[in-house]
Amino acid sequence: MLRIAIQAKGRLYEETMELLSEAGIKLTSVKRSLLVPSRSFPVEILFLRDDDIPQAVTDGVADVGIVGENEFLEKKQNAQLVKRLGFSKCRLSLAIPKEEEYHGLNWFSGKKIATSYPVILSGFLKQNAIKADIHIISGSVEIAPSIGLADAIFDIVSSGSTLMGNHLKEVQVVMASEALLISNNHLTKEKKEILEELIFRIDAVKAAEDKKYILLNVPNSKLQEVIAILPGIKSPTVVPLAQKDWSSIHSVINEKQFWEIIGKLKAAGAEGILIVPIEKMIM
Repeated sequence: MLRIAIQAKGRLYEETMELLSEAGIKLTSVKRSLLVPSRSFPVEILFLRDDDIPQAVTDGVADVGIVGENEFLEKKQNAQLVKRLGFSKCRLSLAIPKEEEYHGLNWFSGKKIATSYPVILSGFLKQNAIKADIHIISGSVEIAPSIGLADAIFDIVSSGSTLMGNHLKEVQVVMASEALLISNNHLTKEKKEILEELIFRIDAVKAAEDKKYILLNVPNSKLQEVIAILPGIKSPTVVPLAQKDWSSIHSVINEKQFWEIIGKLKAAGAEGILIVPIEKMIM
């Protein structure tokens, strides 16, 4: 049994649970439970605060964890980065009151900066030879300047709406963050095998993101022209139709590309174009 630590609530929790569900990991129940086994895969889910996950994995309380990169780097625990998961993306940035004029990092010299990430911030300031006073706050960092606790803040930014609501402006991105899969350094052989299967399933789910299966009919005389427009993973599949001199082409495309090429496909003689969602894709 592999124990996976995940965040107990919030956006990272929701996106992690969606990923696990897509990977075929069904839980018995999650209501008011700290530890929940899966009924379909040899794992159990341990729900923790996000900032407790790195240490829990390092200490072996959990075998693996899904945690924000910001927390992983801040806690500096001895756990192994297994895989970047590509969701719950945000950034850690420095922000100052809107009315302040900003001309560069020297603005922060001698200033007091409020943050929940003193380790990352101190490293950045040292790297840039900026001497500032770091004021550690566990929550609601964005209100610190307005109540006189600090001159600026260093905090997570997603859309920027929280900064705007507190009359702050983002002036320096320090690092980008996303969800990470981390692992204890001393997993047993059995647990490593379960983890490998979990990664295989995650890869299949992630490979299908933003991908669509496309089917279209085309005259054989136009096959090469259409194939040139619509490459597949390796090459499109071509299937002869019952109608003489016609074939059906099957391929996989990025959803963002579809509207760019649909006109070209129609102009090349494609008909009966069908787009189908893809749930999993094994590369």
